[in-house]
Amino acid sequence: MRELDVIISKYQELKSQDVRCILATVVHVEGSSYRRAGARMLVDEYGNITGAISGGCLEGDALRKALFALDRQENKLVTYDTSDEDDAIIGAQLGCNGIIQVLFEPIDYTDGNNPCELLRTITEQEVPMAVSVVFNLDKSQQQLGTSLVADENQAVSGQQLPDDLQQALLVKSREVINENASCFAELTTEEKTHFVFIQKYQPPVKLVLVGAGNDAQILAQQADLLGWKVTVTDGRPTHANKERFVGSCQVIITKPEETLKNINIDNRSCFVLMSHNYNYDLSVLKLLLGNPDTPYIGILGPLKKYERMLNELADEGIEVSKEDLDKIHAPVGLEIGAETPAEIGLSILAEIQSVLTNKSARPLKQKTEPIHDATANQFQKITL
Repeated sequence: MRELDVIISKYQELKSQDVRCILATVVHVEGSSYRRAGARMLVDEYGNITGAISGGCLEGDALRKALFALDRQENKLVTYDTSDEDDAIIGAQLGCNGIIQVLFEPIDYTDGNNPCELLRTITEQEVPMAVSVVFNLDKSQQQLGTSLVADENQAVSGQQLPDDLQQALLVKSREVINENASCFAELTTEEKTHFVFIQKYQPPVKLVLVGAGNDAQILAQQADLLGWKVTVTDGRPTHANKERFVGSCQVIITKPEETLKNINIDNRSCFVLMSHNYNYDLSVLKLLLGNPDTPYIGILGPLKKYERMLNELADEGIEVSKEDLDKIHAPVGLEIGAETPAEIGLSILAEIQSVLTNKSARPLKQKTEPIHDATANQFQKITL
C-alpha cells in the first residue's frame, strides 16, 4: 500500500474506535529536506504515528506539537529550520539545510469534509486529481488547511470557501493536473493573502505481468511494496492462482489473444511480457501495438528474441510504429548487473519508474544541480 493509503486506513480505524487524531502535512520546503511538500503523518491521541514528514529528525518535536494542537483543536503552522545549527529543539547539524513548513490539522469525525475524508476521496479515484492545502505564513492568521480536491473538470469535494478563492483554486488545480506538477501560490484579495500548496495526485501505477512464473511472483511482491496495482495474466491455472499471488494482486486466467478483455488500459498501465513462452508473449505484443495509452511495454529475454518478434511481425505485414518502438523495452530493465529474480525485478521497476517520470536513471552523483528543482518551490503571486 502507498503511504497515503496506509494513513487513510489508519484514520478509518481510529474513527471507528472514536480515538482522536491529527494530520500533519509538509506544505512547503525551502532548501533541502528528506521529504518534500505533500509528506504526511497521522498522530493519534496516544502518540502513535502513521506516515512520516521527515527521515526521523522532525518526528519527535512534531509529535509534541501535534498533541498540543490536538488538545487546542485548532490548525497550527510550525516552521522547522534545519539549517540552523544552534537549534537544539530538532537537533543541531542535521545537514539538510532546509526550512520546512508543517501544518497540523485536528480531525473532526463529524465533518464529512475533514482533511482525511478529502484525501480518502482522491485515493478512491482512478484519474489524476489535485488537493489544495491553504495556509498562512503569518501564524497569527487563520490556517484554513486541506480545503479542496478537484479533478480536471470540477471540484469533487471540499470546504465552504469564498467564491473568488475557490475559483482561483480550481483554475490552479486544472493547471497542476494538466502539467503534472504540484505548485505553490500566493493568492491576494482585497482583504487578505492566502498561501496554498496544490499537490498533484496520480492514481497508482497499473503493472500487468503477462506470465505467472516464479519470477513474476517476486516482481509482483516488489511492485506491491511500491503501492502499484498488479495484475497477473496467464493461461495456466496451476501458475495463475491466488495461492501463488497473494495480497491485492488480481489474477486472470486467459488465452493470450483475450488478455486485454478484462484489463482497463490508461496512461499509467505498464506491461511486462514474461511468460517464458515465445508465442504467448508475441500474441500479447500484437494486442498492445497501436494502443495510444500504455507508456511502457517490457519484454523479458535476450535481444535476439525481440529481433525475432520484429521479423515475424514484418513477415505478417504488421508495421511497428516509431511510437511503439519507443515504448517497447527489450531486453527489459536497467543494466545494474542483475542476476537473480529479485535483482531483475529491481531493474525492471526502476526502468518503469524512470519512464513514467521522464527521468534519465543516471546516478544522482552526476547531477550538478539540486536533486529537486528549486524553482518549483517558489510561490506564484496571484491577485484575485
